[in-house]
Amino acid sequence: MLFADDINVVDKTREGFDGNFEFWRSILEFRLSRSKTKYMECKFSSNRYGDEIVTLGDQAINKSTRFRYIGSIVQCDGEINGDIISRIQIGWLKWKKAYDLLCDKKILKL
Repeated sequence: MLFADDINVVDKTREGFDGNFEFWRSILEFRLSRSKTKYMECKFSSNRYGDEIVTLGDQAINKSTRFRYIGSIVQCDGEINGDIISRIQIGWLKWKKAYDLLCDKKILKL
C-alpha cells in the first residue's frame, strides 16, 4: 500500500483499541499525516471511556464528532441526519449541473 486515505480502528475496549492503533501506527509511521489524523469515539451504548486523550507518539490527536467514510457521514451519536442532509445537498448540486443541459431549448427534443 503506497498511501491510505482512511483507516478505521474499531474495538469494544480501550485496551483493544490502543493495541490496534499502535499496530497501525508502527506500520504507517512515515506515511501517516499527524496533522490530518483525527479520532472519533462512538457513544452508541452506555459504555463510555470519558474524555481520554488519544496520542500518536507524543502528539495528542484531535477528536471529531463526525467524519465521511466511503461517501457516508458517520456521527459519534449514531444519528443519520448529517448523512441525509449531505446526500440531499449532493443531489441538488448534481441537479443544478444537469439543469442547463436538460432544460436547454436549443437542444432538439424528440
